[in-house]
Amino acid sequence: MSRLLISAAHKSSGKTTVSIGLCSALTSRGLAVQPYKKGPDFIDPMWLTAATGRDCRNLDFYLMGRDEMVETYQRHATDADLCLIEGNKGLYDGLDLDGSNSNAALAKLLHAPVVLVIDARGMTRGIAPLILGYQAFDPDIRIAGVILNNLGGARHEGKLRAVIEHYTEVPVLGAVHHDPRLQITERHLGLMPSNETGEALEHIRLIGSIVGSQVDLDSLLRIARSAPALGRPVMNKAAPSRINANAKLRIGLARDQAFGFYYADDLDAMRAAGAEIVPFDTLNDRELPLALDGLFIGGGFPELFMAQLESNATMRGSIRSAIEAGMPVYAECGGLMYLARSLSWRNETRQMAGIIPGDVVMHGKPVGRGYVKVRCTGKNPWPGEQVGTELLAHEFHYSSLENVPHDLTYAFDVVRGYGIDGKHDGIVYKNLLACYTHFRSLQGYNWAERFMAFVREVREKGMDEGKSDTC
Repeated sequence: MSRLLISAAHKSSGKTTVSIGLCSALTSRGLAVQPYKKGPDFIDPMWLTAATGRDCRNLDFYLMGRDEMVETYQRHATDADLCLIEGNKGLYDGLDLDGSNSNAALAKLLHAPVVLVIDARGMTRGIAPLILGYQAFDPDIRIAGVILNNLGGARHEGKLRAVIEHYTEVPVLGAVHHDPRLQITERHLGLMPSNETGEALEHIRLIGSIVGSQVDLDSLLRIARSAPALGRPVMNKAAPSRINANAKLRIGLARDQAFGFYYADDLDAMRAAGAEIVPFDTLNDRELPLALDGLFIGGGFPELFMAQLESNATMRGSIRSAIEAGMPVYAECGGLMYLARSLSWRNETRQMAGIIPGDVVMHGKPVGRGYVKVRCTGKNPWPGEQVGTELLAHEFHYSSLENVPHDLTYAFDVVRGYGIDGKHDGIVYKNLLACYTHFRSLQGYNWAERFMAFVREVREKGMDEGKSDTC
């Protein structure tokens, strides 16, 4: 399994753009490139998926056990020519003082050579102690090469190469000059999602051409092929599923420009539990697809499309009617925003689906950001929820839910994070669960299997019989 980890000296070094370019350039050579992303992230994986044609997989120390991370890596690497793992933040950055959840720790776990992307704007001789310091800080990390980014021109490149060659033994694998064509529009959650622009694939090919022409791809491949073999992880056996996955359940999935934040592993888990996923478009479809058994409305940027969401009154009405009739629905973050009464942003207010008795207001800074821990209250209608169980997840939202009644029913108490109000998350109404928290279907909490069990339970009972009139 040829592999390498692309990291950086610090955040905003251009690591993601370089990773997208490498994925595109190598894929255009006819290689099967399997992308991975460290940590919780929806947007970067969307670009890496588009660049390779293979679903990007997330590896996360907070949400996954180490053996689970290795197993996930190996499972998706088996038919790939190259595995490219994009880190987050800097090589040694992380939550813990000991660096146990850093990019360096992931490189150690997967025995992956590291390619360091360095934003070299304004740097000359100072780049040498930077590289030497990163090498010396942890000798167990193999920094196999550097890619210089944002260079000012050929003269700047020449100086940097001379300095690095004179003071270090680290090869320069590439030198990417500053080029406005490489820019991907940024907004409050990071890079613009690739599902928002019809020109995304064209842009990715351009990035691949520019980066590929300035990086020694052959040397990069040799480094990746030098990675040692990985042993098989020892996995804890999961409890056998009691779900009859042979009887398919039709699950509507909101997937369009407004909603696109889904983990590939979650959708795989839903399929494994019996889901036939039926995409629908909240902006353009007039109503929900026929004969659905449940809905999943994930995160996204509904505020950018709130006028279109409001104008599609028939879709809003179709979703509202389905929830009122008792259809099982799971909504995360952007989905919660869409199901609220209204959405306000930049002095403009638009009507949303009107199921959740509250109004969403966008803010200039994050309201909830980072990893979270929630405790089950026992109010979640999904089977298998035990009161007091603590679940790990993440959140990242700039909005708050305001003007809510005091007697809402919540599935979770917030132990760490913000959720709805700093204390609660997971609004329960009939057979709807809506929360700001983003869960992942992993060994610690296979939410997809539990949701599918609930959908099956409701279908067998009949929607109106199975619903609970709480909010």
